[in-house]
Amino acid sequence: MGYIIATANMKGGVGKTTLTVNLAASLVKDFGKKVLVVDLDNQISATLSLMSPQDFAKRRRDKRTLRHLVNKAIKPDIKLNIPVQDVIFPYVSSLKGFDLLPGDIDLYDEFLVSEMLYEKAMLSGNNNFEQIWTKFELFLVKSLLEPALKDYDFIILDCAPGYHLLTRSGLLASDFYVLPARPEPLSVIGIQLLERRIAQLKETHKNDPVNLQLLGIAFTMSGNMIAGRYYNQVMRRVNEDYSAAKIFKTRIPVDVNISRAVDTFMPVVLCNPQCAGAKAFSQLGQEFMQKLTIVTTQKQNPTRMGFE
Repeated sequence: MGYIIATANMKGGVGKTTLTVNLAASLVKDFGKKVLVVDLDNQISATLSLMSPQDFAKRRRDKRTLRHLVNKAIKPDIKLNIPVQDVIFPYVSSLKGFDLLPGDIDLYDEFLVSEMLYEKAMLSGNNNFEQIWTKFELFLVKSLLEPALKDYDFIILDCAPGYHLLTRSGLLASDFYVLPARPEPLSVIGIQLLERRIAQLKETHKNDPVNLQLLGIAFTMSGNMIAGRYYNQVMRRVNEDYSAAKIFKTRIPVDVNISRAVDTFMPVVLCNPQCAGAKAFSQLGQEFMQKLTIVTTQKQNPTRMGFE
């Protein structure tokens, strides 16, 4: 059984999707892991970073996107019954073990969700609508991914900015989350907002099996003029709130090759592995594996690691 990892920040424009696809590619290429990227953001940036618009349009016509799995969860009586394995786009960038569950620009209809939950509450005789809602968001993404979990070492969720249903459900389904951020003051606010939201989410689900844990904060787009000006100020504030173990040492630099890679529908670690950005992402992958090993070892042997 693999780990589910969410990448999330309340603020957009922090390089979340770029980090997601390149971290995933690094884990496959450098460590031989089997990785599934799941696009939970209706901006579909992860999807269009890994497949052409023509391929995406065809899969959408064929009802082979995340939207149809979500719709089935909302309306179980829908006749369309597509296993998650049939929706997955395999061999991204012709790399074995690197797969994508494509997103969609229309992932779900909020009215249909509310209608379904209301009907469920009425049929069960449970007038506590909030209880019905929290149970649904707890199991929505988890139930969609469960049939595929055994096939992967890692399932990495590219969560939408903000605090939407799929973002909340994705976080609840995850074992760990990586928090991408830019080294500038507004990005620190995004970190603080996400941490506050996750604390609220855990409190809401305090009686449920939620084991979400921060693996680390990863700084992207470092080295430009703005980042240089604010870097020390931002890092001082972050270090006040988090231990060194919760901050990735690797910094992803500003590198035009990272942006150019999108035109090839391949992560930069695959299409231009010798550039500075690709090397940084590969290094981040190594640090990711080290952090995961340490954290999982601590969980398995708390007394030996000095935790009572």
